[in-house]
Amino acid sequence: MSDTPVVLVTGGSRGIGAAVCRLAARQGWRVGVNYAANRQAADAVVAAITESGGEAVAIPGDVGNAADIAAMFSAVDRQFGRLDGLVNNAGIVDYPQRVDEMSVERIERMLRVNVTGSILCAAEAVRRMSRRYSGQGGAIVNVSSMAAVLGSATQYVDYAASKAAIDTFTIGLAREVAAEGIRVNAVRPGIIETDLHASGGLPDRAREMAPSVPMQRAGMPEEVADAILYLLSPSASYVTGSILNVSGGR
Repeated sequence: MSDTPVVLVTGGSRGIGAAVCRLAARQGWRVGVNYAANRQAADAVVAAITESGGEAVAIPGDVGNAADIAAMFSAVDRQFGRLDGLVNNAGIVDYPQRVDEMSVERIERMLRVNVTGSILCAAEAVRRMSRRYSGQGGAIVNVSSMAAVLGSATQYVDYAASKAAIDTFTIGLAREVAAEGIRVNAVRPGIIETDLHASGGLPDRAREMAPSVPMQRAGMPEEVADAILYLLSPSASYVTGSILNVSGGR
């Protein structure tokens, strides 16, 4: 088994996830690039990494599906034989709605993907990394959102609530596994230039909201990736249960 560390990035085919995959590879990680549906985008990330001398593999799986999650981690076992890091990045938004307009189906899907999926992925990672299970330790980074603090009124309060759950989950899991060699942290991106906004029906949201950011601009996926790779790295060896805002001061 290779000594080169392995990280699995959920939702690794685009946006922040893709930036994390590319940066992780440059920093010496072997990378599992998870994707839910867009195999072509995941293959493009893998190709960019391998062309630069790194090692990566595309791993299908919808984090809203428990069987898919189990299969994702089994694929990591087969491909790499170890796991040292998990980035819980996969998540969804929906179209802007007031809470009193939301369907139960929308709310349940939001929580299933953004919360339940992240918890189940973390559980799989703990089973592989924890010294309780004869693992070698590791790091988990959850991707939250400034929406968890701001609430996203009139846009997607359900999304904000799902990310607030991720904040609390990060702190609780960090304390639960700290003595087992696993560090658990989160980042809270603010307004970031990704196509996530388009999937929520607001393709120009980052540009339109830039004036409301103290730094007067939207962030880039690579700026969030820098924070995530710091939290994965030995440079953050005494950091756990922390939530780092990457939001331009918002």
